[in-house]
Amino acid sequence: MLRKSDGFFLLELLLSLSAWFMMGMFFMPLLMDLFKQPQQHIRDKMAEQFLFEELQANLTEDRTNSNYSIFHNGTEYKVNWNYSSGYRGKVVCVTVVETSFLPKTEICKVPE
Repeated sequence: MLRKSDGFFLLELLLSLSAWFMMGMFFMPLLMDLFKQPQQHIRDKMAEQFLFEELQANLTEDRTNSNYSIFHNGTEYKVNWNYSSGYRGKVVCVTVVETSFLPKTEICKVPE
C-alpha cells in the first residue's frame, strides 16, 4: 500500500463507475415497466368505462349499427359492434390501438 494517497486511483474510479453502470442497467427495465403500469391501468379503465356507457346507451336506444371512435387525452378508443357466432348476436368491443410503449387492448361484452 502506498504511504501517500491523495485521492482515488484510476482503477478504483473505473471499478466504481462500472458497478454503478451495471446497477443502472439492471434497474432501468424495472423502472420503465413501473412507469408504464399506471398508464396501462388508466387506459384499461377508460376502455371499460366507454364499454359500459355504450351498453347503457344501447338499453335506451338501438345502437347496434354504430361504430365510432372516441379521443380522450390523445388516445383513440374504437367502439365496434360485431357479430359473434358463440353468442348468437352482437357483441360490443372497445379497442385501444397499440402505441410504442403500451400494447393493444380489446374489451368485449355481450349486451344483456
